[in-house]
Amino acid sequence: MTSATPLLDTVTFPADLRRLRDDQLRQLADELRAETIDAVSQTGGHLGAGLGVVELTVALHHVFETPEDILIWDVGHQCYPHKIITGRRDRIRTIRQGGGLSGFTKRSESEYDPFGAAHAATSISAALGFCAARDKAGRDGHVIAVIGDGSMSAGMAYEAMNNAADTTRRLIVILNDNDMSIAPPVGGMSAYLANLVSSGVYRQLRKAGKAASGVLPRPLRNAARKAEHYARGIATGGTFFEELGFYYVGPIDGHDLNALLPILRNAKAIDDRPVLVHVVTQKGKGYGPAEAAADKYHGVVKFDVATGQQAKAKPAAPAYTRVFADALVHLAERDARIVAITAAMPSGTGLDVFGARFPERTYDVGIAEQHAVTFAAGLAAGGLRPFAAIYSTFLQRGYDQVVHDVAIQRLPVRFAIDRAGLVGADGATHAGSFDVGYLGALPGMVVMAAADEVELARMVATAAQIDDRPSAFRYPRGEGLGLPMPDDLEPLEIGRGRIVREGTHAAILSFGTRLADSLAAADALEGEGISVTVADARFAKPLDHDLIRRLAREHQVLVTVEEGAVGGFGAFVLHFLAQDGLLDRGLSVRTMTLPDIFQDQDTPARMMAQAGLDAASIAATVRSALGAATPARVSV
Repeated sequence: MTSATPLLDTVTFPADLRRLRDDQLRQLADELRAETIDAVSQTGGHLGAGLGVVELTVALHHVFETPEDILIWDVGHQCYPHKIITGRRDRIRTIRQGGGLSGFTKRSESEYDPFGAAHAATSISAALGFCAARDKAGRDGHVIAVIGDGSMSAGMAYEAMNNAADTTRRLIVILNDNDMSIAPPVGGMSAYLANLVSSGVYRQLRKAGKAASGVLPRPLRNAARKAEHYARGIATGGTFFEELGFYYVGPIDGHDLNALLPILRNAKAIDDRPVLVHVVTQKGKGYGPAEAAADKYHGVVKFDVATGQQAKAKPAAPAYTRVFADALVHLAERDARIVAITAAMPSGTGLDVFGARFPERTYDVGIAEQHAVTFAAGLAAGGLRPFAAIYSTFLQRGYDQVVHDVAIQRLPVRFAIDRAGLVGADGATHAGSFDVGYLGALPGMVVMAAADEVELARMVATAAQIDDRPSAFRYPRGEGLGLPMPDDLEPLEIGRGRIVREGTHAAILSFGTRLADSLAAADALEGEGISVTVADARFAKPLDHDLIRRLAREHQVLVTVEEGAVGGFGAFVLHFLAQDGLLDRGLSVRTMTLPDIFQDQDTPARMMAQAGLDAASIAATVRSALGAATPARVSV
């Protein structure tokens, strides 16, 4: 029977939730799900994952004494319901907005977010660290890591589990299986078995059985032990986790509170080894449009709750991701050696388009960027032309492999670096800030950045023809400029930039999509009598030395502009200017980069202004540099 007063209105923190009876939690979960749907309908964000863990969120905070008990959510896509019941309901409609709540867990935001996340498969390692710190301090309490089945494709999760059994207790890993990739749908019998095998009585029977087998001769003792392990494995699917040293419980229905609550309490009582509780959930659970959608409303913009219709504005131009995908398909139709690799992001990187056309030439390796890079290296060594399409922020996870398995061997792997630069609502964890610097540091690497969608398509063609070394081309999130695409994708000359606009007083050398704002800045300055040359570098490595020499010799001021961190393109240009003696002639140089901070989420336009990389900021930098130029060179 439903209470007249919404239970959610009585819950501000988990302590309030723990005062509720078990039979009230179903109503609370329903209200929490409705609140999550309503909030995300107004802000956009990640919805499906959160809807899938509503009951699990309620059960965990009800059974465990958070925040004293540590609760860690892997990745964090699913944390919106968690935020609502941990003191942040009044701000949930600011999520992913400028100055608002993060779309992921964030330590600075709440004591209920003990570990920040946004990349996959970190939770068990972090949980193990919390356990070790707890034990060193002589504290009690549990540490719980909730990790999805998708994240379990990442090797880091198994590295942590391999280490956990020998080093800790009171560690509970919740395997949130929301794609039935490990087990089929489960019902009452499975929940009953899971409750049974996690109970104190069953555990005592197991201990008694082990003690009895201890008096048997060694061959029979080993046989009995193996028979017991594998019998449980056949019944519940837990053999693999048991072999890693975990006490396996499951699979259970993650939406059935009557099953979840006693099993979590039983798991809490297991004190001699880490526990893995395997729950099966449905992404998008409880909201019809999400359940029916192929992506389960993983990430949405604002939408109408009644219909599920998303308020997507028609883009003015194709997205850069789609331009890359179409260009790659175009080239692959003429070259059977071209293959594509993604690390669990086929739609995000556009490789779903390539995969639909060439399924036998598309490889999705799961959330395993290290493996993706070395796999691509093997493909290249085997004579194919691999394109590894990976977000800039995720390629960081495979950097050791880029160095050792690709660059040192000069293997022609082509890195398509999506989401380069600032990414708006996804914030600091997903910003593609560092790839220019970390790739440009590698001998032999070719590093390109597209100023517009036509340039991107030509860079795809350029990379396809580079067969003697690795290459990379970066491009941003969002839509292009609406430029007409040429019929033929003519490759670029390696290491050659272009002059886009001629001037006399100052030169702006842009790398990537800051070119449009550089041209706008030049227009503004022209109205003030300041003549500006604008050039598109195209390449951070190899640099166009002739272009840089010309800009340095013919102008009083040289300003470099890039949507990347300190230590990237501008640093490479400065190094060359110093080595070539061009700084000795009184040239005034400014390098414009992303600020040396982790920038919080906001709209793309606001973030660019905050970073000082919009047209107004570029124009201001040119004015300032001209004012500081050597008097003998100034003739404005």
